Amino acid sequence: MPIVPPRLDDRSFDDLVDELVARIPAHAPEWTHARPGDPGRALLELFAWLTDTLLYRANLIPERQRLAFLRLLGVQMRPAVPASGLVGLSFDDVTTTTAATLRPGAALKANMPFETRSELTVLPVAAEAFCKRYITQAERDSLRGVLSGLHRVYNLPAEPAPAFYVTTPVFPGGAADPRGVDVISAVDQCLWIALFAPKKELVGAVRQDLSEGADGQPRAISVGVAPAVEVPALSEDIGPRARIPHVWEMTEPDEDGEPAFHPLSVIADTTRGLTARGVVRLLLPGKGKIGASPNDVRAALAAGVGDRPPRLDDPERAARLVAWLRLRPTERLQRLALTWVGVNAVEIDQRRTVLGRVVGQSDGAANQEISVAATSIERETFQLEVEEPQAGYQPWRLIDNVALAERGAPAASLDTEAGVLRFGDGVRGRVPAAGSRVRVARMRVGGGSAGNLPPGSLKEVASVASIDGKPVGRLKVTQSLPTLGGQDAETLAEAEQRIPAALRHQNRAVTADDYRRVAAETPGVMIGRVDVIPRFLPQQRRDDVPGAVSVMVLPWKAIWRPPNPRPDRPFLEAIHAHLDDRRPLATELYVIGCEYVRLGVGVGIRVRDGFGREAVMNDVRDALYRHLWPLPPGGSTGTGWPRGRSVRDREIEVAVAQVPGVDEIVGVSLFTAPDSVVTAPAPAPGATFAASSAGLSARAAAAYASGGRAAPRELASTGGPAPTSAEASVALRPRWARIEPRGSQAAELTLRLWQLPELTAVVIDADGNVPADLRGAPAVPGETGVAVPVVPEVC
Repeated sequence: MPIVPPRLDDRSFDDLVDELVARIPAHAPEWTHARPGDPGRALLELFAWLTDTLLYRANLIPERQRLAFLRLLGVQMRPAVPASGLVGLSFDDVTTTTAATLRPGAALKANMPFETRSELTVLPVAAEAFCKRYITQAERDSLRGVLSGLHRVYNLPAEPAPAFYVTTPVFPGGAADPRGVDVISAVDQCLWIALFAPKKELVGAVRQDLSEGADGQPRAISVGVAPAVEVPALSEDIGPRARIPHVWEMTEPDEDGEPAFHPLSVIADTTRGLTARGVVRLLLPGKGKIGASPNDVRAALAAGVGDRPPRLDDPERAARLVAWLRLRPTERLQRLALTWVGVNAVEIDQRRTVLGRVVGQSDGAANQEISVAATSIERETFQLEVEEPQAGYQPWRLIDNVALAERGAPAASLDTEAGVLRFGDGVRGRVPAAGSRVRVARMRVGGGSAGNLPPGSLKEVASVASIDGKPVGRLKVTQSLPTLGGQDAETLAEAEQRIPAALRHQNRAVTADDYRRVAAETPGVMIGRVDVIPRFLPQQRRDDVPGAVSVMVLPWKAIWRPPNPRPDRPFLEAIHAHLDDRRPLATELYVIGCEYVRLGVGVGIRVRDGFGREAVMNDVRDALYRHLWPLPPGGSTGTGWPRGRSVRDREIEVAVAQVPGVDEIVGVSLFTAPDSVVTAPAPAPGATFAASSAGLSARAAAAYASGGRAAPRELASTGGPAPTSAEASVALRPRWARIEPRGSQAAELTLRLWQLPELTAVVIDADGNVPADLRGAPAVPGETGVAVPVVPEVC
């Protein structure tokens, strides 16, 4: 919406007259004919006119004047941000054997508009991902006789020991794994994607169509990749990441019984080398170069052995196998975790495309404004055309401010949030000739938080157009990942708070307040807290370093319960990219999270008569979590617990005493875990760094960040072993140590400049005793117990 100054009093002249007439019975009951033309009525109308004049002048000040001034400065409100995501498309007709290449902008069926962002070739195949999983010790013990038999069958040497594996589905049913599947943990450190035909009778036709389309040229396959989102460690560089060295390969028909692989050329890659969610578009091999190794051990005894693709023991799947697609790292990696991988994938966003809309006609006046009848417009794809005499529609370009246009330049400015075009005055920019029609050749509009949909919300394509104009059958949508990033358009109240700051910092970050405000304005992220630590070097824990600026950011979280909010890599990268373009050249900028120190609290109270015991205990627990919460409205001032401020037992007593129903506070005990702070070695120089992922040891921090499965980067870099599920579980339940008061001083948890407390255990005794330990405290959400593997049936 455009900036419309509010009216302090919106009563009109007629409203004032009606109000005066309504007061007549109360003040002059003998006056019964206050109709128009009556002398008394004329007097009332005179005073109503005088009052209306006063209200008109009152509505001009002071807020109206301020907003009008800001509007003259050209300050615009922010448009809505569209949600985006990845989906896979497939043919609904299982007899289809011909691929279809779709134009960008295919619309998906939903309660709100979603469109594909790029061209897509929908291949007549279904895909399933597999990996060669090491057999567990339990499987090894139960299959000891079988393994010794395999040694003899394949004549395997004793050294090196063979790596026995089980072909294990990855992302079964197309479902994403939020914790991520580590490709490096497989036997061959590869991810295998099986391409299946709809029916076994169609395998030959599908292979032929993949290798040579209707034009005789090889097809392209689109592979969607979503890397696992991790909480960065303190020493981890979160600037632009280096691309992961890898290669995509497709199986060819075996040559003399040996497997053959064809490296695929990358046409386009929006994953930036497997470091971001996106699509990799690959060129398939030519005619006769697509095939698969046999899976029947009766026909090929070496099926699945060595570098061959995983063996499929399901005859139905094996009969429909068209080819294997392999993702293989080309250098030694410590970890490559993926949340989801699928084929026929395309990026979508919450927008719709409008083509050829005539939005108005020029009246020949200078500085005229024309509405395009749409809001929240994508500026990059907006195409403007203006009708010119004897020339038809001609393209006009967009500029940020039409006042800066050259004389007679065919240019206009666009308010993307309000959808308003502004033209020049003839001196600064050309004035469209009177009677000329203004047309929007193309624009994409939409956005908002309503587009953040869970997986499975999008199921069908509404409208589609192919590149060659041929009809396309019905397409199904597989949405394995949620759509993220949607934000509503800025409200007038939000703009009033932001615009004065924008005028002060002028889109430059110089002072600490500038960094705080500019970081908070990062589009596409929900920021809960921004702290600026001047002259602080995070990777060395040093302060008073000239030229260094650290910006500590935390994402928004509405529930006051552990685990505390932690920034992930995309969150930090987005804020760093937004700040990096606005910092002074000589400033060393770091965007970091915080380091949490685990805290446990034991409180002994007595409940006042007339109050429920359990209700008071729950209220005390809520008060403690709120008091120590790092985001607003936590803390004593409502802005979150201050960074680096120590936690004292007497402050805890004050917070508990304010809870209704607490009659007496017997005492407060503070506990901390000896290994509750991550200590990481100093890293190599980099652009930005993230703070520790949890208030734990290095091993426990990595396990906490990934649900107890990830190998910690600190240990992996030195060749140390990854923790097991049992080790992660033990590490996540720290050994609590009570903080004893020193003499007459209060018990205190001391925090450093970059640290915040994380209250993870609360024990309340309502019988007048002070808890001496934290037994009985509920487990922190996200902690996992000892993992019990389910051994698959093996014939």
